[in-house]
Amino acid sequence: RCFTCGNLIADKYAEYSNRVKAGEDPAKVMDSLNIKRYCCRRMFISSIETIYQIIPYYEALRRRMSEIQSEIE
Repeated sequence: RCFTCGNLIADKYAEYSNRVKAGEDPAKVMDSLNIKRYCCRRMFISSIETIYQIIPYYEALRRRMSEIQSEIE
């Protein structure tokens, strides 16, 4: 949802992301998805996928936990 107006926008993000990665203009993609409010447009433009930044830490934590477990045994 948009933080400002509460409009449901999450269902459109995947299509937006795919079309922008394919080389389309972000403004035209948002217009075609009927995202007119500037607050909602901001949500799309400023969105980043942080999961790829977080995954390495979880993997390192899991490896460390298994090392500790093997040292205990």
